[in-house]
Amino acid sequence: MGSMKNDNLPAASDFLHTPLVRAALPFVNGGLSGMVATTVIQPVDMIKVRIQLAGEGVAGGPKPTPISVTRDILASGKALDLYTGLSAGLLRQAVYTTARIGFFDTFMGSLSARAKANGKQVGFSERATAGLSAGGLAAMLGNPADLALIRMQSDGLKPVAERKNYKSVIDALTSIAKSEGVGALWAGAAPTVVRAMALNFGQLAFFSEAKAQLKQRTQWSANAQTLTASAVAGFFASFFSLPFDFVKTRLQKQSRGPDGKLPYKSMVDCFAKVAKQEGVMRFYRGFGTYYVRIAPHAMVTLIVADYLGWLTK
Repeated sequence: MGSMKNDNLPAASDFLHTPLVRAALPFVNGGLSGMVATTVIQPVDMIKVRIQLAGEGVAGGPKPTPISVTRDILASGKALDLYTGLSAGLLRQAVYTTARIGFFDTFMGSLSARAKANGKQVGFSERATAGLSAGGLAAMLGNPADLALIRMQSDGLKPVAERKNYKSVIDALTSIAKSEGVGALWAGAAPTVVRAMALNFGQLAFFSEAKAQLKQRTQWSANAQTLTASAVAGFFASFFSLPFDFVKTRLQKQSRGPDGKLPYKSMVDCFAKVAKQEGVMRFYRGFGTYYVRIAPHAMVTLIVADYLGWLTK
């Protein structure tokens, strides 16, 4: 029995080194790490979306807290509602993270090759450009799944008679495409793309910067440095992207009123209306919850991707 077990090991590592698998690995690693993170963070995401949709169009009103929102969801007797839209969240990760990390690696590959030819190293600005372009492109591709996620999470806020009760992400996508047209799946694409770019900028720029500083100034272990750097990166990623995330949630949730008009015309219109009706600080409402949603997600993704990268060397 023992000898059979050992015979398979070289085969597995040979398989990992075939050109096709080498090309696919960054995509698969990226997608897997994102999906692991999403499953852990989904309830926090649900709470964040509900906080952003509370008190729409009103300046004051009761201030929702993560605890009050969770209590409301649990009070309706459905603890599993915290996992509403998990299928959409996973599909979004599968599309978005896979594309983002894949595009990033591809762009970096060609940039490194070009830098090498000129006898240079890839600098910070090139890395940032690659990260921003990869994030923006991936967000465009992931927008329909993202929109389905917001619709599934906000469905429970509607009066029972008006609820769509989507069964799954596929059900949500087909029903939205049928009733509002395929173009509706790209609602809120502008803030989605800007949010992705702001988030990537914050994450990538500050992650490498924080890591370099920690290496220089502390005697910590490599793991402690990576964790701390990703927490710092998570803070800046949250800070830069939350206003766009907020607008994205509002734009993707909106559907036509009785007069056939949408509450917000565009990203700019939404920023203006919310600032006027609800106050500028409203964009940062739920910062704590958002940070808890972004930072661990960034940490888990970066650490799992690091580990998978090391595993599949």
